[in-house]
Amino acid sequence: MKPRLARYLPILTWGRHYDRSALTNDLVAAVIVTIMLIPQSLAYALLAGLPAEAGIYASIAPILLYAIFGTSRALAVGPVAVVSLLTATAVGQVAEQGTAGYAIAALTLAGLSGSFLLLLGVFRLGFLANFLSHPVIAGFITASGILIATSQLGHIFGIEAGGHTLIEMIVALLSHLGETNPITLVIGIAATAFLFWVRKGLKPLLRSFGAGPLLADIVTKAGPVAAVLVTTLAVWAFGLQARGVSVVGEVPQALPPLTLPSVAPDLLRQLVIPAILISIIGFVESISVAQTLAAKKRQRIDPNQELIGLGAANLGAAFTGGYPVTGGFARSVVNFDAGAETPAAGAFTAIGLAIAALVLTPLIYYLPIATLAATIVVAVLSLVDFSILKKTWSYSHTDFAAVAVTILLTLGLGVEIGVACGVILSVALHLYKTSKPHVAEVGLVPGTNHFRNISRHAVQTDPHVLTLRVDESLYFVNARFLEDLIQDRVTEKGALRHVVLMCSAVNEIDYSALESLEAINHRLRDMGVGLHLSEVKGPVMDRLKTTHLLHELNGQIFLSQYDAWKALTEPGKIVA
Repeated sequence: MKPRLARYLPILTWGRHYDRSALTNDLVAAVIVTIMLIPQSLAYALLAGLPAEAGIYASIAPILLYAIFGTSRALAVGPVAVVSLLTATAVGQVAEQGTAGYAIAALTLAGLSGSFLLLLGVFRLGFLANFLSHPVIAGFITASGILIATSQLGHIFGIEAGGHTLIEMIVALLSHLGETNPITLVIGIAATAFLFWVRKGLKPLLRSFGAGPLLADIVTKAGPVAAVLVTTLAVWAFGLQARGVSVVGEVPQALPPLTLPSVAPDLLRQLVIPAILISIIGFVESISVAQTLAAKKRQRIDPNQELIGLGAANLGAAFTGGYPVTGGFARSVVNFDAGAETPAAGAFTAIGLAIAALVLTPLIYYLPIATLAATIVVAVLSLVDFSILKKTWSYSHTDFAAVAVTILLTLGLGVEIGVACGVILSVALHLYKTSKPHVAEVGLVPGTNHFRNISRHAVQTDPHVLTLRVDESLYFVNARFLEDLIQDRVTEKGALRHVVLMCSAVNEIDYSALESLEAINHRLRDMGVGLHLSEVKGPVMDRLKTTHLLHELNGQIFLSQYDAWKALTEPGKIVA
């Protein structure tokens, strides 16, 4: 019973070995990540269209719950840019920003997302995320980064500029450009330039002055905090709010409240599809980061348990005034680099953010919105990666088309349509690639027992024997393709007496493919040609034994292709 419980509560596994060294490393990592998360959480709440405190609330309970249920030792859960944008898009369609209904809809979206993730985790359906191809995800994230950065330009210029697509945002910016607030613009540009310099140049500068790696890293991660402090002091000291500079305003000085998502059927119906899309995108992003970091320390990530951990985190956000969350790339890398050894680092981070919510919130009243916008712009531009277009073009034009279409649809029609089309494209891409599997005619490599493609190697063949190696599992999408291929080959080669299907790469034969094999067998029998199978894998053979195919087969089953070659070829007919 205990191992089973530990599987669903990973804290029971790593918690047994927790020692003073791990505690020290986790505390140091928590300090660094907390410093980074305070301005970032405020900024992402702004991106989601929610009050600033919602970002901090979404970073406390979710982190604690993930520490209990998650399997990654370094993943940092909380608001992220892409999910914040998706939240704003989804919730903006059902409620007006700034209203109580908007906040309730965000809670409900988190609750639906958490429930969906938990459902997938309990039924161990984490493999569904594999249907999202990496190129499509990369294209969506690149386009989302552009949309997010563009959406923040209005705050940097101090003007009202909305829109859900790139064209709408640009038109809105240009039409209101004359209303630019010069002071806000100066603050926004200065903060953006400073944050870019901090990201690229501060750490090397500190190291050149003799600062240690840890100190240099902490000071660099505190860069956004410095931008927040300086610009906040400037607005307060010079009374810039009275001159049109938008500020965060009053933020409740309290721990996350107990909140309840809505159960109104109409609202649930409107949010269920966006919640599923957010869950899929969030899980794919999170599991990618978690597995990358785990591999560096030879640790294991359980995708299905990750679904439960992320589901619990989102439900925590729904009941504590937050909105949908997932594992963030930047903060997770910072957490890992800072030396986090266990999920306890996340729990300590949550405690740090709770202290900030109680003590520091009155200090951000005069924090300029332009500074938060600059924080978002600098963070999301690292997501933009157009090199994926060049890489996919040189490797696979099909993947390139999927990436390009995803980017164009996301930029032109909005993130919801973009991500939906990305999911559809990923599945369609898989179906297209497997609908015409690679089937090679193979022959014997002289002096060996190996068989290779006749188009690539000098091999021996027999004009009476056609051996086809099927390099894909057989299922409903490609079953008819194999029928037609064999029919064409047999028609071309009138001297054929035997067709051998080499099944070394076939891991599955579904019922549609079974019917196709039966049809192929009947046709070849009518033509006086035997159908043989070789190197059939055990699980596939077990399934075939329950059918009529093996009893009606107009040929034999061979353990190896070499056995088939020896039994079916005529020595005098072999062609080198």
